[in-house]
Amino acid sequence: MNFSNSVVGFIGLGKMGLPMAKNLQSAGQSLIIYDVSQQACTSLAGHKGTEVATSISEVANKADLIFTMLPTGEDVAQVCQAADGLFSHARPGTLIVDCSTAHPQLIRSLSDAAAHISLRMLDAPVSGGVVGAVAGTLTFMVGADQVTTDSLRPVLSAMGKKIVSCGAPGHGQVAKICNNLLLGISMIGTCEALSLGARHGMDPAMLTEIIASSTGNNWCVSTNNPWPGVLPDAPSSHGYAHGGSIQTLAKDMGLAVQTASEQHMPLLLGAVAKQLYEMAMNQGLSDLDFSSVIKLYAESK
Repeated sequence: MNFSNSVVGFIGLGKMGLPMAKNLQSAGQSLIIYDVSQQACTSLAGHKGTEVATSISEVANKADLIFTMLPTGEDVAQVCQAADGLFSHARPGTLIVDCSTAHPQLIRSLSDAAAHISLRMLDAPVSGGVVGAVAGTLTFMVGADQVTTDSLRPVLSAMGKKIVSCGAPGHGQVAKICNNLLLGISMIGTCEALSLGARHGMDPAMLTEIIASSTGNNWCVSTNNPWPGVLPDAPSSHGYAHGGSIQTLAKDMGLAVQTASEQHMPLLLGAVAKQLYEMAMNQGLSDLDFSSVIKLYAESK
């Protein structure tokens, strides 16, 4: 099916979902959108080809392809399985694509439940953060075979730069959890390295320049540097606003620890990193970009 000529539903217009939907809108895609925040919907309203729904069931009734981008797996399950949800009101053959980060088994269960009522559901979580969502350069990790992934490519290409078929429902989530596990650990390591250098009187910008051209380089050093003022466009240089939140990273690290435990696998660094993000939440940093975890290393006066 050529979904580029279809009505696309989009549920969840938060930090990631809103710019993703805007990119679909800019690409000329016919949209029907829904979010509990009327303000988020208003920012997309009034554009030719975009309709604001008053309920999830209205999206389900009118869309051929529906994206969800929600805070938690529990939210995904609610949107799908509630009385006014997608499973009760979507037309047979509708494809539901969840771009949130959730437990792989939840996606598998929802996919099986959808199949029993002539619907299709798969996962396509993303990487690239808010910056990538705005720029339309996200990576999509699609929990589907290559044929299904290719059918989605015209629509996904409006929001992302790299689209990877991961094989089966839930596998996209496995890839996302592994990526964010490494991301969360990398940020902690970057914070420790820069803080250690600063404690010894070294300029964090100079230290960043050295690491960025050395073996310690990583995305947290070169793109989302946690030290204020080092990278002008990083959240750290803007009060740690607008990025992926501490709360979100703590949730993702929790998923990594949980899924590792289910496989009887030790996850030592992941478990410690999860506790550090939770410590940052307890210090009131929940809604700030996850690079604000560097505040845990601030030198006491």
